[in-house]
Amino acid sequence: MSPHTRTTPRMRGLQDRLWAAVTDRNERAAAAVVLTALDDGIDAESVLLDVIAPVQARVGTEWAANRLGVAQEHAASAIAERVIAVLAHHPAVRTTPAPGRVTVACVDQEWHVLPARLLAEVLTLRGWQVDFLGAQVPTPHLIGHLHSNGADVVALSSSIPTRLPTAHAAITACQAVGVPVLVGGAAFGTDGRHAHRLGADAWEPDARSAARRIADGIAVPVPAAGRQQTDDLPHLGDQEYTLVVRSRPQLVREVLAQLESRFPAAAAYTARQREHTAQDIAHAVDHLGVALYMDDDGLFTDFLVWTAGILEARRVPAASLTPVLDVLGAELKDFPRATRLLDRAGAVLGTFLATTAGHDPGVPDGRTPGQEAIGGAPRAASSVG
Repeated sequence: MSPHTRTTPRMRGLQDRLWAAVTDRNERAAAAVVLTALDDGIDAESVLLDVIAPVQARVGTEWAANRLGVAQEHAASAIAERVIAVLAHHPAVRTTPAPGRVTVACVDQEWHVLPARLLAEVLTLRGWQVDFLGAQVPTPHLIGHLHSNGADVVALSSSIPTRLPTAHAAITACQAVGVPVLVGGAAFGTDGRHAHRLGADAWEPDARSAARRIADGIAVPVPAAGRQQTDDLPHLGDQEYTLVVRSRPQLVREVLAQLESRFPAAAAYTARQREHTAQDIAHAVDHLGVALYMDDDGLFTDFLVWTAGILEARRVPAASLTPVLDVLGAELKDFPRATRLLDRAGAVLGTFLATTAGHDPGVPDGRTPGQEAIGGAPRAASSVG
């Protein structure tokens, strides 16, 4: 939940009612909660950010704890999208025109659209002309839109850290055509450190503060001719990120090839389980890659600890991650930054395993190490822009 969420007993009651509706997959009941709140005089922005957003954050938390399945999570998110549409067109919703146009979009390959949708709705409520482009907008299409329609600000959203290189390209491209960029979402860090590292013009942690920042004005960037990735991230000159990303298929194959000898339980995997395991290893390599891109160990170690917790919640031993790190370490031994990252990740995982020693995860419920944990993992939705 965003720290800027306004929690009162009345709001908590609405959250509980909406939670009951979405987990029961009852769209009519969910819409009734929202419409009743509007009829009772609660403003639309508060319904969006203090009722709908916290419930979606809870959906993510409950999924991570294995108390909601993937299908339930998707159903709840779909209901939230439709309820937002109902709210947006309710006769009680009024806007005050503001001078300006904002383009709101998710970066390419980013499918977690709700945070961006919430910001778009808040800006619309505050009177801005908003072009909401939705999920996974390729950068060339975004720039084409700006050339055709113009914008005072572009607001980019990303929830998954592995999208940061793509976000970097989008930020740079927008600035090159003279449009300032505000970014938000979990991918940029709780303190916005990744946003600043990538040269964004502004970062805000939630939709309310993002709307205020846009209203206050964000300076138009001076286009920098020939700006390259290494201008913001000089460590990319060592080529480790590029080489690891290019080696992704080979790294996945090598980990799979050695998995049975290092983790004997893998010998009993079905074809489907091996397929899921390959996908999960690929996501681990992706997170290693983005950690190299940003030169930030935490992007990999935090992912690893999060994944270990997800596995334990699903009664899969987190120790199954150790051979993945071992094989990657052997394969990347000639890469100093990757070696440092993997050594650090091994130490962090060791600490996690030590704190959970003696806990028997029991028999896995048909999932492989990482299945439904790494690949396509839903993040808790918030009101981040």
